[in-house]
Amino acid sequence: MTSALQIRSYNLFGETDELADVLHVETIRSRSEQHNWQLSPHRHARLHQVLFMTSGGGVVDLDGDAHTLPAPCFVNIPRGVVHGYTFEPETSGWVVTLPSDLVDHCIRSGEGVRGPLDHACVLPLPPDLRSMAETLYQEYHGQNFARAQLLRSLAGTLTALVARHIHTAEGGDRQNAGNPIFSRFETLVEQHFRSRRPLAEYARDLAVSPTHLNRIVHQVTGQSASHLVNERMLREARRMLLYTSLSAAQIAYDLGFSDPAHFSRVFTKGTGMPPRAFRKQLGDSA
Repeated sequence: MTSALQIRSYNLFGETDELADVLHVETIRSRSEQHNWQLSPHRHARLHQVLFMTSGGGVVDLDGDAHTLPAPCFVNIPRGVVHGYTFEPETSGWVVTLPSDLVDHCIRSGEGVRGPLDHACVLPLPPDLRSMAETLYQEYHGQNFARAQLLRSLAGTLTALVARHIHTAEGGDRQNAGNPIFSRFETLVEQHFRSRRPLAEYARDLAVSPTHLNRIVHQVTGQSASHLVNERMLREARRMLLYTSLSAAQIAYDLGFSDPAHFSRVFTKGTGMPPRAFRKQLGDSA
């Protein structure tokens, strides 16, 4: 657990400048070798990353859960997900970084692509994705005519292939995730989960009744709309307990609770243990 008061949020690894190009592609070695093959937990507020490992190995931390990296594999890192890597020396592959605006531009509502792309995961690397990563790397580091246009087009193909393979690996469970109301609801939850908004306000913004909104969310996720909102808050609470030194009370206020005791009760109900016990358990197992 980092001693920082806030989770470190970077645009590109440790860099704080805006991404200057259409997207960014580099080898795993080029960045990780500089840091002894270790990249401490951090997140990107406005970037989506996909790591393609062709040889070597290691471990990735995704929101506090450790996942082994068996080559060849790929790692999907949506914006906002806290992640860190420990690679075996000489690990090879590529990291493709896409600005969130570019990802949003590539996705059309109603097609179901957003759901799989928002799932942080580690999966075997199929040949078509490996070929796409290599093509992106070559085009990115070339200076050919229409480079930017081609990179944007390749980014669209990449997001579609990543979404397809995640969807297939999940068994195609989220077949209704393309519902435009559900997609807009997810966007609103991401914008307002810290404000403890009642479900009626979300429904009003979507021009539907709370009952209809619950029906749509249940069709997609099997859970109620309120559960989805609460889970988003709990996910952020777990991240802050994992990666910051903020007290449970400070986290409660940051997440829109006026009473830290209320936050503790909600967290305990959602995770099975109070915030302090959750943090202590992680510290004891570190």
